[in-house]
Amino acid sequence: MSESSAQINGGKGVTGIVLKPEPVNEEEITVGFQSPDKPSKIISDQTHLSEFYKVITLSKEAFQKSRNSNNTVTFDAFAVIIKFQNMSKDEKNSTLLVNEVIAITMGVAITNLTDKISIHYKNVKFEGNPVCSSWNGTGSRPVWTDDGCETKIDGDNITCLISHLTYFAILLTPVNETISDSDLKNLTIITRVGCSLSMIFLAVILFMHFLLRRTKANTSTKLLMHRVSSMFRLNLCFLVNDLVASLKNSVACQIMGAAMHYFLLATFTWFAVHAFHLCLHVYTQGIDQISRYLLKVSIPSWGIPSVVVIVLLATGKYGEQVISADVGAQTVTMCWLTNNDVHLIVNVGYYSLVFLFTFTTFIIILTWVVCIRKTKTEHSQVNRSGVDIVTIMGLCCMMGITWGFAFFAYGAARMVFYYVFTVLNSFQGFFLFIYYYKNSKRRPTEQPESSSNTTAVSYGLQVFENPYNNLPLKKLT
Repeated sequence: MSESSAQINGGKGVTGIVLKPEPVNEEEITVGFQSPDKPSKIISDQTHLSEFYKVITLSKEAFQKSRNSNNTVTFDAFAVIIKFQNMSKDEKNSTLLVNEVIAITMGVAITNLTDKISIHYKNVKFEGNPVCSSWNGTGSRPVWTDDGCETKIDGDNITCLISHLTYFAILLTPVNETISDSDLKNLTIITRVGCSLSMIFLAVILFMHFLLRRTKANTSTKLLMHRVSSMFRLNLCFLVNDLVASLKNSVACQIMGAAMHYFLLATFTWFAVHAFHLCLHVYTQGIDQISRYLLKVSIPSWGIPSVVVIVLLATGKYGEQVISADVGAQTVTMCWLTNNDVHLIVNVGYYSLVFLFTFTTFIIILTWVVCIRKTKTEHSQVNRSGVDIVTIMGLCCMMGITWGFAFFAYGAARMVFYYVFTVLNSFQGFFLFIYYYKNSKRRPTEQPESSSNTTAVSYGLQVFENPYNNLPLKKLT
């Protein structure tokens, strides 16, 4: 090049500029963009900066590193700035500020700049949390990271400070999908500790059942073991998920995401099964009238989630998912659903139906327990309040009602409900262990699940007189 700069026009949506500073004592160069449709200009007078919506400043240190990295004395430092519009979306369909990507190169690898390159956007309108990100240019789709990028926000002005050269863009993350860095760390610690404790207590429940009490187990207990088994595997998948994600193996991550999703859907299904079981138990004075009852509820409970997961796995809906924190903070990566619409339909939509059913069932059963307490004699009511609290907590955990706190995680109270949701569900295995242990101690010995006048409604309802004992016995097939 004989000139100090030259414009680049690479076709629709691709424009740029080539810069060649003086061979000796290079100074920083500032390039301004007046609008997305107009070519860039070198700004020699800093008083005219207000005329440009975007300004890129290339530091003197970057040009010096460019010259020093070449072995030939005659090497002339240069810089190329290219703007790409309407680039292909990344795997997460991220939204880019003003829908553009900036590529900066000097012909050699430039990293670890102390005098960083600056990209400044002025008076831009955006929705969400802007995060300056970079991509090394490999792969068929961008893989954005905030490594080497610092984001500064001042109202409608955004500045990216960059310590290396590659492709750059400002990703806009929806506000409701980000939390502060400290909250993300706290919730992560609570979840890991809670899931670890839950796995221990769930394992104890399974041990007590299969090695100590299996022969004495009734149908209600067997249903609980399916629920506990599903939760144990869900917690296990969650704890090893980030380890699999760190391997950066797409096949392993897809399998991991599918496995965790399967046990999540199975757990949701067992919530509804337990609610149905309790309603049926109360109404029919026991469920032993249904032939092969356990088999009939187990097949759909384990089978329906498998069909959903197989379809999603075959269509490539699982992969690496990034949970964002504040601007410039670290993110958490896990193997999960990569399509937010699928997540809303399959997970949120399905649990909404389960929650509506289980919560209605919980209110009915709780009302029945309160009515029973009012009709009991004074002698039978002594020191029973603590037991009833355990009963209520156990029913909430068993039916998965605590998952409903996620529905209230919006607005000013969003973080409060995040913490409540995380604590209750992370320690759900511990709550179920207390519930199982207390009920196993006071379960009547060798009593049938129903009788002509009274029934033992399993799991905390104890041996109350059945208010439906005057109804004819229902025989279901």
